[in-house]
Amino acid sequence: MPKKKTLKRYKHQVGKLKGQVKKLKSKLKDGVSTAAPSLVSPFAPERFPDLPDIAGVEFASAAAGIKYQGRPDVMLARLCPGSTIAGVFTKSSTRAACVLDNQAKLNGNPTSELGAAILVNSGNANAFTGHAGQASVDAISAKVSAALDLPATRVFTSSTGVIGEPLPHDKITDALDTLTSALSPAGIKDAARAIMTTDTFPKGAGATLSAKGGEIRIAGIAKGSGMIAPDMATMLVYIFTDATIAPALLQKALSAEIDDTFNAITVDSDTSTSDALILAATGQSTAAPITDLDQPDGKAFCDALRGVMTDLAQQVVKDGEGATKFVEVQVTGAKSAKDAHLVAMAIANSPLVKTAIAGEDANWGRVVAAIGKSGAYAERDLLSIRFGDMVVAEKGWRKPEYSEEDASAYMKQAELVLGVDLGLGTASKTVWTCDLTHRYIDINADYRS
Repeated sequence: MPKKKTLKRYKHQVGKLKGQVKKLKSKLKDGVSTAAPSLVSPFAPERFPDLPDIAGVEFASAAAGIKYQGRPDVMLARLCPGSTIAGVFTKSSTRAACVLDNQAKLNGNPTSELGAAILVNSGNANAFTGHAGQASVDAISAKVSAALDLPATRVFTSSTGVIGEPLPHDKITDALDTLTSALSPAGIKDAARAIMTTDTFPKGAGATLSAKGGEIRIAGIAKGSGMIAPDMATMLVYIFTDATIAPALLQKALSAEIDDTFNAITVDSDTSTSDALILAATGQSTAAPITDLDQPDGKAFCDALRGVMTDLAQQVVKDGEGATKFVEVQVTGAKSAKDAHLVAMAIANSPLVKTAIAGEDANWGRVVAAIGKSGAYAERDLLSIRFGDMVVAEKGWRKPEYSEEDASAYMKQAELVLGVDLGLGTASKTVWTCDLTHRYIDINADYRS
């Protein structure tokens, strides 16, 4: 390259840097933060919610130094004798050792007369680690079993973090004395923080319902920010209730709510190796046992459980890596439930749709393209598209009254609704997603650093 052009290019770069320095100085003078944007989700709550205490469960957390230094990265939950356990896990064909172990233990129909424990670590997924993965699970289960006087078959473990690196399980077992001595019914908030990886805030949700003989309480925590996509959207979730309910019925209640909650969210269309949702019922409520999900108390319990699961699922999307927009995609008028799902997820996962949302661009053409590629049956001249309550396209063309100005103004909102009616039938599906910003790249490019 000629020297004159090189000099000109360098002068241009120096000029840009001087401009950036000038802006930073101006912000400092005005007292404006110069921190990198979106380090904490704009949807982060002011504080962790007040969750109902669940009789029969205690929590503790500790800093084991698995990957992160100076922050809690292990949590332990101890459940009283009589507790029943249900679970839903990732369908990934490269499931982590802890997921396979939990599935085997739940399929073994362990007696509910015994207590149980859940141990979770962040910073290392213990996935794709060969036989060493199961060896780590066995070592942790054995140590927790001895520390809490439980059979190893009643110890459920989860790991989240980097894939393909051996889990330094000795760091976890070395922290057990600290964990067991700190067990407390009030420790759920710290437990929620200990399971975080790229999350920017701890996630919790709860509910209390009246039932025959007393109240039933539900409290749950979750982690999740990236690698979020069905099946069993990539995350760890632990929900506790004091209800008295048999294992099979508890599993039925959980499985019935999964598709419209955790399987209805996506951040980046990537499914993890480590997804786990464990639901535990301690049986400590004074309310009568739940024996039929179709009876009033059973229905009320399922409704409350769905509310907690929906709240946690939406918090995960709102904490999506780099997210600045929370988006609800509503699909109606599909020929089948399968088609409604296909269209909703095609829109929610489309990088073009998500980047348009990030840029506050009312580009409904990208929604049209997503519908077309979904694999669902659609007819151009029957479908309609709306942003919020504003119909932007219908009958195969832009609506005559469409206003680009109004649509652009709507896209500046933090929470958006994208609606599609296919005009073909009665099936519908609602899913939740977020926008795609450069911050997502920054987080994942540096994830192993």
